[in-house]
Amino acid sequence: MFVDEIKVKVIAGTGGAGCTSFHREKYVAMGGPDGGNGGRGSNIIFKVDKGLKTLVDLRYAKIIKGNNGENGKGSNREGANAEDIIIKVPEGTMISDYETNEVIGDLVGNNTELIVAHGGRGGRGNAAFKSHTNNAPRISELGEPGEEKVLKVELKMLADVGLVGLPSVGKSTILSMISKATPKIASYHFTTLNPNLGVVKLKDSRSFVMADLPGLIEGASEGVGLGYKFLRHAMRTKIIAHVVDMSAEENRDPIEDYLTIRNEISKYSSKLANKKEIVIASKMDLPKAKQNLQKFKDKFKDLDIIEVSAVDNIGFDKLMLFLADLLDSLANYEEDIEETESHVVYKFENEKPFKIHKEGDIWVLEGKELEKLFKMTKFNEDDAVIRFARILKGMGVEEELERLGAKRGDSVAICDYIFEFKE
Repeated sequence: MFVDEIKVKVIAGTGGAGCTSFHREKYVAMGGPDGGNGGRGSNIIFKVDKGLKTLVDLRYAKIIKGNNGENGKGSNREGANAEDIIIKVPEGTMISDYETNEVIGDLVGNNTELIVAHGGRGGRGNAAFKSHTNNAPRISELGEPGEEKVLKVELKMLADVGLVGLPSVGKSTILSMISKATPKIASYHFTTLNPNLGVVKLKDSRSFVMADLPGLIEGASEGVGLGYKFLRHAMRTKIIAHVVDMSAEENRDPIEDYLTIRNEISKYSSKLANKKEIVIASKMDLPKAKQNLQKFKDKFKDLDIIEVSAVDNIGFDKLMLFLADLLDSLANYEEDIEETESHVVYKFENEKPFKIHKEGDIWVLEGKELEKLFKMTKFNEDDAVIRFARILKGMGVEEELERLGAKRGDSVAICDYIFEFKE
């Protein structure tokens, strides 16, 4: 089964809670705070494994969840960090945010790693809160929540040469003739449902990788047929080898066939359209092929055209040598990864790190930093509650509530928890 795009939710581990503890030892009066910090939660890491060829292992992993860090302990013992969760993916995997389409990372190179979701830091123990004004703090923190993201994971196959063309023009046959790949071959449309890779080895010890991409049809760039899903794989290639059936079987016109696919490629990506291209004139053993090829050459005088016939086993040595030489001339080629727009949002210094709105009789507070503070506060510790209220006041929450008309005794909600607004 070939799987080249999946959606998955990742939840990194929450940090361990800090500890509230005081040194207790015989003959040692007024032992100071010795509560240790919690450990970091699991990072979620994607790692390249060249042995993998598809994303099928992730297909049923709807949620990938990290482990929580260990809680801190007394005697200044810090909790252990949780072991990272490592997900192995094929080379050529691109990870992006499902909601924004912002690219998070593009994994090329064996054992390349990318942290897609960071684990939360451990909460501080009370020893970390000791200061010259408070020698015996009775306060510690819960661990920071790990990052949560919904990801789009795409596989873009890595190949030096990509075979493109309409269905049944002979792409799979060509791949099987010049490499050890064994793609399924038949005379009906859409035989190739999945991309096939083949390693081409020349007698002079040179080699390159060729990909047979599924047949495209008119409208592929707009989602018609199978082609749209696999045009992305052509983006990785250095050379586009356009296979054209010169026999004009099934009342086809080689010139129109070529223009149809060129149009779909151009609409999909201008960068793909501008890649180095050659034309492989296939099925040259059939009647009218020579006549059609001459018309094709008269129409496209600047194209590099290689003639092949699988029946007569003609042209394949020339094709391999031509492609190898062309790849050598592109030795300094840098892989063309799609550019992504990066938008920088500038925040004014007086912009508040929270938002307030009213739902019925309840004032609802929202904001990433505010919600993180809430989740890391131990509300069973009086000093922690006082600290939480002090930070909220410092952020301007109390002032903003009053400005919006909130009265003492009104209900205020944070993260589905409801408090009473009071001094």
